[in-house]
Amino acid sequence: MAFYPIFLDLSGKPVLVAGAGKVGLRKIKGLLEAGARVIVVAPRAEAELESLPVTCQRRRFRNSDLRVAVLAFAATDDRKVNHAVAAEAKRLGIPVNVADALSECDFLVPARVRKGNLQIAVSAGGRSPRLAAELRRKLERLLGGWEAGSVPRTPELE
Repeated sequence: MAFYPIFLDLSGKPVLVAGAGKVGLRKIKGLLEAGARVIVVAPRAEAELESLPVTCQRRRFRNSDLRVAVLAFAATDDRKVNHAVAAEAKRLGIPVNVADALSECDFLVPARVRKGNLQIAVSAGGRSPRLAAELRRKLERLLGGWEAGSVPRTPELE
């Protein structure tokens, strides 16, 4: 499966995240950084969710939850629920990312380095998240204290 890399403007747009465990929380934080209006549906959640500016429904996913979303994430620890989110999102034409099933994803979330306005995304096509994360860490070290507006001297890239 080939993916097309893209950066989306999610400012103020409703995005559904089913699941609020460690994986869901990571997705939620990234979406909030992008300015999305995050709607979380999960019967249980990491304690940190309480401090985040999200709309949270403490219950299991319902198909009707997707009616307002422009993008969806299935990040529960229940394969059946993740599949149900993916199936309904596809039926409605809403792009979906499924944490535990690459074959059900319409898009991937890359490992990402962000320094001011500079963003570098790294993906291994969903096949090796560890490799992408390691490359992200190396890029972070390489960019070090780079600040927006300055050009770092990076002999490794010359």
